[in-house]
Amino acid sequence: MIYINNKEKVNKLKEKINKDNICVFLDYDKTITSSTSEDSWAASANRKALGENIANDLDRYYEKYGPIEFDYNMDVKEREKYIIEWYDKCMELYYTYHLTKQKLKESIDNSKLILREGAKDFLFKLYENDIPVIILSAGIGNVIEQSLKKEKCYFDNIHMISNFIKFDENENMIKFRDNMIHSLNKNIDKLGEVNLKEKIRTKEYRIVIGDLVEDIYMMGKYPEDKSLKIGFLNKNITENLDVYNKNFDIVLTKENNFYDIEKYL
Repeated sequence: MIYINNKEKVNKLKEKINKDNICVFLDYDKTITSSTSEDSWAASANRKALGENIANDLDRYYEKYGPIEFDYNMDVKEREKYIIEWYDKCMELYYTYHLTKQKLKESIDNSKLILREGAKDFLFKLYENDIPVIILSAGIGNVIEQSLKKEKCYFDNIHMISNFIKFDENENMIKFRDNMIHSLNKNIDKLGEVNLKEKIRTKEYRIVIGDLVEDIYMMGKYPEDKSLKIGFLNKNITENLDVYNKNFDIVLTKENNFYDIEKYL
């Protein structure tokens, strides 16, 4: 299903935006990838490459904290406390199990990351028209980058902001990026991406596409009449449809794809 929550605004923006005046903010997990795809965290800890223990631990954490991510009845500060706790525990696993660059590569090669239908064509069109794309993800940047390269859709116009894992000269893991990016703090205004901010400063309109309500903040504070907010509602559809409709201009449920989005751009 597709829900258009502000037809007048959507129609006005469709008339005004063009390849020269927009930039696009994209989430990765369950947005660029399909609703049935594993996420970049799971893809970084494939059982064949890293063993059963780390994969089981990640699964256990997901079962505990995953439902909280979509619990919009919970106070946002309380939710964020649990999300940070979740990410801290997940990150610690990679130190505990001594991740190496080779193990990570093997894990990604054996993963089951599936792009959402139309995503590859959508990214190519943005590249073809030299439209800046900011992928702002709370996943693992190394996984996202390698998966998009594997699909031949990691183009020069893409700027990746995510939790990248750093390795030393012996290819042993050193650390994650200094500032954790989790699902509730993705905001370009709060990240020190000075060069990127300057690059998109001249773009009059911003489009943001994600699968969590908080993804609308990826583009930072921006005028309502100059931003188009598009959300994929992948789970808890009955429970969360109202809150998605209140926050996104266009809501698509899990069976929809990027070809559906292109109709409104």
